[in-house]
Amino acid sequence: MRIDYIEIKATWREVADAARTTVGMEKGRGEPGIKWRHKMLLCEHSPIRQLIIKWKWVDLQYWVSVHFVRHKIGIEHFVSTQRSDRTGINRDELPQSQLVTHECIANAQAIINISRKRLCAQASRETNKAWKLVLDAVKKELPELYNVCVPECIYRGFCPELNSCGWAGTDAFAERLKQYREVSFDESHSTLIR
Repeated sequence: MRIDYIEIKATWREVADAARTTVGMEKGRGEPGIKWRHKMLLCEHSPIRQLIIKWKWVDLQYWVSVHFVRHKIGIEHFVSTQRSDRTGINRDELPQSQLVTHECIANAQAIINISRKRLCAQASRETNKAWKLVLDAVKKELPELYNVCVPECIYRGFCPELNSCGWAGTDAFAERLKQYREVSFDESHSTLIR
């Protein structure tokens, strides 16, 4: 399994201009600072949906692909067919581990939401690994977005799962939650200081 490519389809200037529109201001100039970008992602206001991320998994197991197709809001999926009339292979004989190509286009809000479920320790190991490949690629292009992609327990401050993994009751969880809530940036390097 690998990520074939990742593309970003908007700029932070476009996000900032959409935000300015919502408060009756004209377009601005230049790129907004990293602190502003991070705050916009944390507050999840509608302008972040201007950020569109497109990627393609190659050799993703079919059953893992099915996990991702469950996500519907702010994302579209394009999965290679297994139709017998297109492939010449009887799909009834294909295992769930059959490898597929899965392309997606999603907005920043969807990336945050999917992370909440797929970074959870209760997600399948394989699905978690596939999602982390996407986030590793996102990190290179949009480090601010990467930094707000956290599991549900960090996002909400507690674990809502029926069968919790138990991490939410640990000191490590408390420390990670504190880091998420108190994150700050070194503007000269665009990196998190935790």
